[in-house]
Amino acid sequence: MKYMYTYDLMESVRNTNQWLGASARAFAAYPGMSALANPFVEWVGAWGEVTERTFERMVVKPDWGIPSISMSDGKDHLVQVEKVIKRDFGDLIHFKVLGRKPLARRILLVAPMSGHYATLLRKTVISLLPDCEVYMTDWHNARDIPVSAGKFDVEDYTLYLVDFMKYLGSDLHVIAVCQPAPLTLAATAYLAEEDPKAQPRSLTLIGGPIDPEANHTEVTDFGRSVTMGQLEQTMIQRVGFKYAGVGRLVYPGLLQLASFISMNADKHTKAFQDQIFRAAKGATSDHDKHNVFYDEYLAVMDMTAEFYLSTVERVFKNREIARNVFTVAGRPVDISKITTVAVITVEGEEDDISAPGQCKAALGLLTGLPEDKKAAHLEPGAGHYGIFAGKSWRNNIRPLVLEFIDANSAPKKPRVVATNA
Repeated sequence: MKYMYTYDLMESVRNTNQWLGASARAFAAYPGMSALANPFVEWVGAWGEVTERTFERMVVKPDWGIPSISMSDGKDHLVQVEKVIKRDFGDLIHFKVLGRKPLARRILLVAPMSGHYATLLRKTVISLLPDCEVYMTDWHNARDIPVSAGKFDVEDYTLYLVDFMKYLGSDLHVIAVCQPAPLTLAATAYLAEEDPKAQPRSLTLIGGPIDPEANHTEVTDFGRSVTMGQLEQTMIQRVGFKYAGVGRLVYPGLLQLASFISMNADKHTKAFQDQIFRAAKGATSDHDKHNVFYDEYLAVMDMTAEFYLSTVERVFKNREIARNVFTVAGRPVDISKITTVAVITVEGEEDDISAPGQCKAALGLLTGLPEDKKAAHLEPGAGHYGIFAGKSWRNNIRPLVLEFIDANSAPKKPRVVATNA
């Protein structure tokens, strides 16, 4: 599978389906079609509308689309996305609220590199902005990164996080969502030995596979059932000539999307059928529930082959984080060295990707951390998405996390009041 032609074949299939959808939509839109008064024409147009949008979104990075923030001064403040640190494989960005003084509560939100763009956490960002100064990792699509930029694996990912934390300083609170939870824990432990003063004050781990064996899911079962050789032969391809990363070995986003959809094929099939029915009735819009969700869900990015393979081998198969034997550049990373960073784990009771127990396993590794600096929360009835962007996050988890952050923030400096001698 490690050939450019297989990569270009997938892109050609996607492009063809987008063209077929656009053609069907244009065909149904001809004025002469209205004279036929045939419901079939409306169905063709509806199918074309949904199909074109679906396959077009697969290669488009969604916009952040952060709305203005209403503040206590009665004004709406625009939000500007700034690149604070630019790197080949990912940037550190800051959501700057224009006209607002920097807030004391500073958060680094670590986004997953697991097929979707960092924009998957848009709702998480929007919910935090009124009360926090939000920074975030913004990982790049591997297909757009030239081969000359070199490799990027789990160790490089960890060192990126180390550099970002160092830059932002110690008065920082880190929230890692899903896939980056184990590597964020490792990055914090790395800092505990290399530069203790650069450690964050608190670490929130949300639905991450610290120990995949703590509670099996379809994801962990797949990782255990295939060999690394099988994964390399069936999942890895070379970027085709269309993109700047031509020749780079990647796990293609389109292949990842096929895996995502296959996990809940019946649910997704029904969702698209229902959307076609709604389109035929003229009941769809750019911002309806279906389009808002799938515009983000279908937007996928390629991962470097070395990152994907090293994640499967070292995090899932060998459980290096769970067994506390993870190394970076040959240097052991001892999680027990974390002694001052408060850590809370958040899990969803109905999470079928990172099941309850996988994330909480982090607390057992923190043998050097006092018990009063550890906490765990299991959200009843919540699935994977809900614990960081859904109703459960908004109503229950977000207030809990902010309370934990405040409880472990730096004490406010006493105000000095000048007096007359």
